[in-house]
Amino acid sequence: MGQMLAARLHIPSRTLRVEEVERPRPGPGQVLVKVQAAGVCLSDVHLIDGTLSPLLLKGDTVTLGHEVSGTIAETGEGVTAWSAGQRVVLHAGEVRDGVTYTRGVDYDGGWAEYALSSETALTALPDVIPFDQGAIIPDAVSTPWAAITTTGAVRPAEAVGVWGVGGLGVHAVQLLRAVGACPVIAVDPSEIARERALAAGADLALDSADPALRETVAGATGHQGLDVAFDFAGVPAVREQALGVLAPKGRLVLVGLTDQPLAVADGTRFSYLQQRILGHYGSDMPVALPQLLRLVQSGRLDFAGSISEVLPLARAAEAVEMLNTKAGNPIRLVLRP
Repeated sequence: MGQMLAARLHIPSRTLRVEEVERPRPGPGQVLVKVQAAGVCLSDVHLIDGTLSPLLLKGDTVTLGHEVSGTIAETGEGVTAWSAGQRVVLHAGEVRDGVTYTRGVDYDGGWAEYALSSETALTALPDVIPFDQGAIIPDAVSTPWAAITTTGAVRPAEAVGVWGVGGLGVHAVQLLRAVGACPVIAVDPSEIARERALAAGADLALDSADPALRETVAGATGHQGLDVAFDFAGVPAVREQALGVLAPKGRLVLVGLTDQPLAVADGTRFSYLQQRILGHYGSDMPVALPQLLRLVQSGRLDFAGSISEVLPLARAAEAVEMLNTKAGNPIRLVLRP
């Protein structure tokens, strides 16, 4: 089958190398995809720095990349729904024997010239959507979409706050605007992030260190507080601040990941106001991806502004460093083999 380039992470040493590996062959029920674009996510950074570790990986090395688009190069035995040349977006994971495996974490992902996928773990990419935009929809867009529409169950005209306006949070602002949340209030310590949130459709963008934040949120919500608050930062202080401005029966949705304890400072107040804290992770790809692709295809959503830079696969380590240090304040960096 020949060789291909892939960015491989050796888990015990947390060493990332772009190297030549054997090009995979699709088995029964699988397709081989020629990768056209692959997003670089903060969770990739956390895999490299050791904050996150694979739970289901066989072996000690994995090709990173869970945001992937491309064209089908070859189909395995028994595959009839797909054919060579079709444009596709790969799901960020797949279910095996009732267990969810994450692409680029528990099995090889798309930071490579080719990637394998189960025939059920990909969705057709319309011709009008560029590969780079298609690639970032799994996770960077689908995770906030599911957090908003499913876990948070945001309804039109509800007041919503978004803490952390990074790669996922800025999309949350855009998506909340699309579903009719009002007002949409973004909270971030970075002035650049706040400006980005306003450009994405936030009604207000507040500094989390502003001592008048509570009063500002009260004024913007008719002194009712937020119906829903989303934590995309994964920071205990954020969760405490969000709970402090939550309305009676309000929901706090935890999207950002952290290994720090979750605390409620005033349990009596929390119970009296009948508030809720909801954990969120990922999305139901077979549901979320077609919905989002349809919205992009129809012109209701546009993620062209989310592609901060496209780099060749050989510069994968540089892309990781850029995201880790926030060089240029990227929303999403994309690798192209």
